[in-house]
Amino acid sequence: MIQRKTNREIQLMREAGELLAACHKELRALIKPGITTLQLDSFVEDFLEENGATPEQKGYQDYPYATCASVNDVICHGFPNNRKLEEGDIVTIDMVVNLNGALADSAWSYAVGNVSEEKQQLLDTTKKSLYVGIEKAVVGNRIGDIGHAIQQYAEREGFAVVRDFTGHGIGPTLHEEPMIPHFGQTGTGIRLKEGMVITIEPMLNTGVPYSKIDDDGWTARTMDGSLSAQYEHTIAITSEGPVILTSQDDE
Repeated sequence: MIQRKTNREIQLMREAGELLAACHKELRALIKPGITTLQLDSFVEDFLEENGATPEQKGYQDYPYATCASVNDVICHGFPNNRKLEEGDIVTIDMVVNLNGALADSAWSYAVGNVSEEKQQLLDTTKKSLYVGIEKAVVGNRIGDIGHAIQQYAEREGFAVVRDFTGHGIGPTLHEEPMIPHFGQTGTGIRLKEGMVITIEPMLNTGVPYSKIDDDGWTARTMDGSLSAQYEHTIAITSEGPVILTSQDDE
């Protein structure tokens, strides 16, 4: 069942989103060669605690960390660890903030120092594909319109769209209906209605779109060892257009 949110619920989710965005802004300055993703994870957990919030995914289906940290060929759900990030890596930090029971979800990919032209193009295209999808998240459109726009743009730029992981509804629980694929056909899927809150979170690969799961049962990697990036926002569907609840202000 799809739960449509009240204006009050959306406002509370916006407050959670603002805190999440503030945390990502802090991470920008921290992510550099020599730091570990486990250190970043500890920073996020401390930051949220200091601001009266909790990391919603910690403990979700026994997931053990406050963030997902996905480096280079990891698509999503990577475990933070003690490996030092190196010059030229790319890393995606994904987190879900629970602030007074309201949730917000956002992933962001970062360059570690200077990266290759290929990696920068992947980052730029993945980020742009997120906003291409958001443009279609309007009352009256269908879910397939979002996925089609993302797929058309990404593939035109030479990248593959991951099929195994999708966006989703959110609030008051982490994963709700509907699922939001980042590929598809226009005019298909359910119709978007005012009050729906969803995540759009395209994951693009430089190689094939397929994934494989590590022995930890969570970490999803590209099947062929190619690079992957992800950008995600939590979006409210309103009569005035899509509202980004996790905006970092400079978009």
